[in-house]
Amino acid sequence: MIIEWFGQACIRVQTKPGPNGEVTCIFDPFDPKFLGLKLPKLTADILAITHNHEDHNYQAGIDGNFFLIKDPGEYEVKQTFLYGIPGFHDNREGVERGSITMYLMQSEGLALVHLGDLGQTELTDTQLEQLEGADILIIPVGGTYTLDGKQAAEVVKQIEPRIVIPVHYYLPGMKFKLDGADKFIKAMGAKMPIAIDKLKISKKDLLTEETKVVLLSA
Repeated sequence: MIIEWFGQACIRVQTKPGPNGEVTCIFDPFDPKFLGLKLPKLTADILAITHNHEDHNYQAGIDGNFFLIKDPGEYEVKQTFLYGIPGFHDNREGVERGSITMYLMQSEGLALVHLGDLGQTELTDTQLEQLEGADILIIPVGGTYTLDGKQAAEVVKQIEPRIVIPVHYYLPGMKFKLDGADKFIKAMGAKMPIAIDKLKISKKDLLTEETKVVLLSA
């Protein structure tokens, strides 16, 4: 499995779930004019959108005859399984910013979770049951519109993944002011990792029970 980040919450996952070849899943593409960052040309087999905000729902920026997922439920596309789990964009059950769909993706024996713009600081028992067994967690950390660094670190403790990838934090050129990733990494008690272009991972790479922070270059 190969994981790349393009800014905000836009993630590309390339996986080979079976003999039918590679599957590409894009999560939360953003409108470059709205956000202020560039979005490269991306092609998808699956497009998963966590909520209908302009920095997460830019379908026009994605090529390919993709299968679109926008709501909670269970989906299977080319031997790749996605489970949409209801969540909230704020800490008041959606009163301030509405609801979101979190995703659990299963492929190659790995479970990847994308939390979108999660704003809940305390996940429910039902949500935790559905997110159980997450190997890789993609979590927003920039604050203001979603979890801040300390809150995100608490959510990581609730889910207990092997690898956590922070997203949705400030990058030069953005039109919106968010915190950087440093506050989250400090809250995790980790040293600032060297950012990498992409994460290549398989099930055999997950030998430790400890949570490792991986920083991706946008």
